[in-house]
Amino acid sequence: MEKIIFKPIIFMLALFLALTQGAVAGAGVPDRIISLAPSLTEAVYLLQADDKLVGNTTYCLRPPDAQQKEKVGTAIAVNIEKVISLKPDLILATPLTRPDEKKKLENLGVNIVSFTYPRNFGEICTQFLKLGQLLGKEELSRDIVQQTEKEVEEIRTKSLKAPKPRVFVQIGAKPLVTVTQDSFINDYIEFAGGVNVTRDIKNTRYSRERVLTDNPDVIIIVTMGINGPEEKQVWEKYTALRAVQTGQIHIMESELFCSPTPETFVETLRKVSKILHSEYE
Repeated sequence: MEKIIFKPIIFMLALFLALTQGAVAGAGVPDRIISLAPSLTEAVYLLQADDKLVGNTTYCLRPPDAQQKEKVGTAIAVNIEKVISLKPDLILATPLTRPDEKKKLENLGVNIVSFTYPRNFGEICTQFLKLGQLLGKEELSRDIVQQTEKEVEEIRTKSLKAPKPRVFVQIGAKPLVTVTQDSFINDYIEFAGGVNVTRDIKNTRYSRERVLTDNPDVIIIVTMGINGPEEKQVWEKYTALRAVQTGQIHIMESELFCSPTPETFVETLRKVSKILHSEYE
């Protein structure tokens, strides 16, 4: 069977990094950082810059030390006064943060860098390299991405030898919400050798009736505001589903599944691989 050629993202992004390096370097390496997203907080720790992290959100739970940092609000709402009192020279944000609050902070002279929601593994690595530049950790970020690419390729190559189970991923209950090809979560399924049954849909809102029609081999419930065990019991009532008949309904914690860094992407990918293929156990 043909081997997957997984071209290193490092080299594909060389031009991007060269073009942005001057602008980033000119801003200087920050000494006081605030993170407004769990994934960005984890990335700061992964880049060994947590000594400069002076604040984050109530949702920043990983690693455990992140829970001890000053809390400045949630990923959406920010306590402006608290932020200013911490005197940050860099705030790491996402599109979830309220635009009006970002604007207020910018008007107060605070440097804010926003990171978009990554649509795939490549964008996770791109953003991690950008963060490495911002924090003066370019070499470390490149090393981590290179190692991650190697591990991901190994998992993808193994998956070629196994059947391709059809998978439904649930990330919302009321309404029922799933994922398309425009989410890095789709890469978990495909890299592990599965088929995302909702890959090509346009609207992420779904229905249980459509899941019955899809009749997936595996259902993965992500605990993003969902009571996993209760939702699993709901699915188990649909005894015609293959996933119910074979006991292939699984619960995944959102803190790991939905907060991607290169490190957590591989960690989650391995878990998904074990779910889809017993030979990985």
